[in-house]
Amino acid sequence: MYPERAEAVGADLDACRDDLLAARAGSDELSEAELRAEWQGRVRRLLVENPEIAGALRALLDEVGGSPAARGADVGEVRMIARASDNARVYQAGRDQHITER
Repeated sequence: MYPERAEAVGADLDACRDDLLAARAGSDELSEAELRAEWQGRVRRLLVENPEIAGALRALLDEVGGSPAARGADVGEVRMIARASDNARVYQAGRDQHITER
């Protein structure tokens, strides 16, 4: 699409990767979220300008990241059954779960 910009975009990706690794190493969730938002915006603008590349981008993402199920995407219905008696507690979650008891 823009071969003249490939080198600059590659350098941006390298710098972003370094920043992302540093943010993760420092448990800096805010910086990680900002980097994610920045690149989501870049990709969105690219797709708005060039909607014909959406299929090729999806194929690349599937190749690099695996199937949606392998990436932990929603895969359909989840059924959980639990029984508790007396003073027992049951905690179930289809995804993240945070429990704070005092």
